[in-house]
Amino acid sequence: MKIFSLISDNLAPLTLFTAIAAYFFPGGFLIFEHVFLWLFAATMFSLGIVLNPQELQQVRQQSKQIGLGLLTQFSVMPLLGSIAALVVVSSGLPNEIALGLIIVACAPGAMASNVIVYLAGGALAYSIALTTISTLLSPILTPTLVEWIGGALLPIPFWPMMKTILQIVVFPILLGMLVKRYLGQKAYIMNDIAPAIAVLSIVIICSYAVAANQERIADVGLKLFLIVVIVNLMGYLAGWHLARLYGFEKKLQIALSIEIGMQNAGLGVALALKHFPPETALPGALFAFWCVLTAAGMTGYLKRTAMRETGITGNP
Repeated sequence: MKIFSLISDNLAPLTLFTAIAAYFFPGGFLIFEHVFLWLFAATMFSLGIVLNPQELQQVRQQSKQIGLGLLTQFSVMPLLGSIAALVVVSSGLPNEIALGLIIVACAPGAMASNVIVYLAGGALAYSIALTTISTLLSPILTPTLVEWIGGALLPIPFWPMMKTILQIVVFPILLGMLVKRYLGQKAYIMNDIAPAIAVLSIVIICSYAVAANQERIADVGLKLFLIVVIVNLMGYLAGWHLARLYGFEKKLQIALSIEIGMQNAGLGVALALKHFPPETALPGALFAFWCVLTAAGMTGYLKRTAMRETGITGNP
């Protein structure tokens, strides 16, 4: 249906609009305090619904490329996040803000990245494989990396974080896959509905994070936003050049760049809100909007570049 496509195709403007609304009218969004984890679980359930297990067969066919992709996901952004955290602390911002950057940097596997890779002409099946596997690895690797990198800033509840990720990530994905199998041919109905549910859930989670941090945004907003912009840009560039170093062909290079630059900010926000003070979620909320916006711009640029390379122009 058109309404679902309209929602799923407009994550960036919806995130911006609701973030502004949450800043000026926080009371209207604080009502989501007790349901944001359920909302994120809905995004993962949606991923399970639309996931095609046959596409993951390429894990065996491209095991080297996927292994390199996963290694890059769980090393490059955590490194950039740790550097950004040092900048935050040295600039006088709270440790909670620094930890929030680390949490987002250690949470790869954004569902939106698959859509962006598709629109940019990248290797979609490769993107889906990276997103799915990194998401399934996140219960172990994300708390481990957060504890290792951010443990000096604040006490890290490793086991509670792992439990939360299992509850809102792994189990919902598996449940979504089971529902899809049960529905059989009828599951196609969910192809438009599931991405819309995911977008709405992420938008609400991020707007709640803004509402919960309304008083703090005036103090840290601009400085933190600049740091988020730099980390996001460095992620794209690192993914692009490392893929070239690995010898990846162009479609894989596009996919890896987007997968590295885009983080699962929704998961980062959900973990921050659940286990840490509210300000810890602010970097994730900013990252959610900005990475989608830049990825959309990157898509347009890559499309224009591909048209020039093939000699196609917009003129008749």
